[in-house]
Formats: sequence, structure tokens, C-alpha cells
Amino acid sequence: MAYEIERKYIVNGEYKHLATSSTYIVQGYIFSNSEKSVRVRLKGDRGFITVKSTISDTSVTRNEWEYPIPASEVNELLRICEPSLIEKTRYIVYYKNQTIEIDEFYGQNEGLQLAEVELSFENQQFDKPPFLGKEVTGDPKYINASLSKHPYSEWTDDEKEAD
Repeated sequence: MAYEIERKYIVNGEYKHLATSSTYIVQGYIFSNSEKSVRVRLKGDRGFITVKSTISDTSVTRNEWEYPIPASEVNELLRICEPSLIEKTRYIVYYKNQTIEIDEFYGQNEGLQLAEVELSFENQQFDKPPFLGKEVTGDPKYINASLSKHPYSEWTDDEKEAD
């Protein structure tokens, strides 16, 4: 069984000067609901298909299976995905022995920047860099599958100010 253990944060502050790499990503969801999703992704020129599902009683750990597939097949599958593809650049920042992935969103999610910190176990402690803002790990509106259905550009001022 494959697991993903991560915490998610709003990005408040400058980080790009710390990034060691960046990759443009476009992804779509063949299927998604609050408990599971099937996603296809082009990460640069590489294709992937990913299945994710929740694990009861936790918002930090999820099941995740990801497999490489030809980019040409991802392009075909993107045509049958749910509406609103996710477009973003992912920046990789190393901070005090911790890898932080920062997504800068485009299109209908323009203006949103989220950071994910991959962990080895749920209660792992780590030093937070100054650009990490409010933790939003348990808030479903920040899951990419949710952002494809209810993009940031459609959020009310109340939804945006809650952060």
C-alpha cells in the first residue's frame, strides 16, 4: 500500500529565490469526489496517472498510487476529464532538511499559492520557513480535485478571507 503523508499551507511571502527547480504542470480529474480521485498529469513532458483515496480519521495521510504513462495518453485523457483543468508551476524548495513543494496556480485558480510538506509520519515536527502561512491541511477546498470543481476565482470574499 502506498501512502502520502503531507501538510498543506497557504504561501505568504517570497520563496522563488530559494527554489532549486520548477516544473509546469497541467492535470485533470477523470473522477473525483470527497473520498477518492483518479488524476492524469503532465509534469513537464512526463505523464502520470494517480489514484488517491482518504483513510478514515485523518486528513494528513491518504492512499496514493502513481504510475508513469506516455504523455500522448495523458493528452488524450485530458479531453475526457471533468471540467476545469488545473494549471500550475511547482517550485521545489529545500529548507532545513525538508522538501517543500510550492504550487503557483494559473487559469481559474490564479492568485492562489499553496505549499505541501511531505512527511515520514503524521506527527513529524519540522522547521517552518517564513513564507508558510496558515495551515489548511484539513480544509477540503484546497485539494486540487476541489479546486478543479470550485476554482479560487469563484470563491466569495468570505471564503478567501477565512484564511
